[in-house]
Amino acid sequence: MAEKETLVVSSKVKNYIKSNGDLKCSAKVIDVLSDKIREMCDSAIEKAKNDKRKTVQEKDF
Repeated sequence: MAEKETLVVSSKVKNYIKSNGDLKCSAKVIDVLSDKIREMCDSAIEKAKNDKRKTVQEKDF
């Protein structure tokens, strides 16, 4: 299976965690977040399609 594309900006996530929690961020966190975002997008896509729209909107999330 091909490697999945990262959907988040790693440096931004790591900086956010450091700034707000004074913690480090494992590299695996980026993969997990990308997977979660992928799931959310897939669900939003289905909702838009079910409504017969060609645009995903905020309400789909």
